[in-house]
Order: sequence, then C-alpha cells, then structure tokens
Amino acid sequence: MDKTIIVDSGVLVALIDKREQYHQWSTEQAQKLLPPFITCEAVISETCFLLRNVHKGKDAVLSMLEDGILQIDFSLSNEISKIKALMSKYENVPMSLADGCLVRMSELVDNSVVFTIDSDFRIYRKNGKKEIPLIIPDSI
Repeated sequence: MDKTIIVDSGVLVALIDKREQYHQWSTEQAQKLLPPFITCEAVISETCFLLRNVHKGKDAVLSMLEDGILQIDFSLSNEISKIKALMSKYENVPMSLADGCLVRMSELVDNSVVFTIDSDFRIYRKNGKKEIPLIIPDSI
C-alpha cells in the first residue's frame, strides 16, 4: 500500500525555487513519490509568503493545487482544539500553525509520511509519543 504524502512548505518552496538549497533533493524525492500530496491552507499561505519574491512562485504553488498535485483535505475549524494543544506543548520549539496542522494531519491520516526539510519534525510526536514518519534529508 502506498503511503499518503503530507507536504510541508519548505519542500514546496524548494521544488519551485531552483536557488533553494534543497531544490535538487526535493525534486529527486518528489519524482519517486505518487501524487497527489496533501497539505493544509496554513502551508499554502506560508509557501506563498515565502515565494513572494520568486517570479511566478505563488502562481506555481496555486497551479499545483489547481492541477490536483496538491490537495487540501483538512479543516482547521474542526481541529483547532487539538492544534492549540500541540502548539502549547511545543511552544519552546516554537511550533507554527502550519506545523501544528501537519502534525495533526499525520495523526488523522493512516499510513502517512511528512515530506519536509524542517528539522523540528524530528522533535514533534503524533498521538503523544509516536515518531512521525518523515521524508527528510539525512543532513537535517
């Protein structure tokens, strides 16, 4: 059974911006994986912000949504209590809203793996104590 890929903003930025340090790694990993990738609105917002100075960067991420490469199947309204608890638990990291949503998604989606270049995901745990399966560079 294929794993469901939950994608983080750093990977999306690296896929779109060829100048990013992890562009090649992210591209190589993405080519091995089966889309669609799932994410949340917070990640899309963060990605668009980070790509604000990249020519057509925001268009590229929105096109990924439009083309079905990325899908959003997550409701912040439904999960806000759990996300607030996660953000409180990891306030020393600190955990962003986007990261909180992705950790919660990893709890909700069976057989999922988080595709990220964010080392904080090595710290976060799902369902209290379980390591989150990751696709992450070894150097991070």
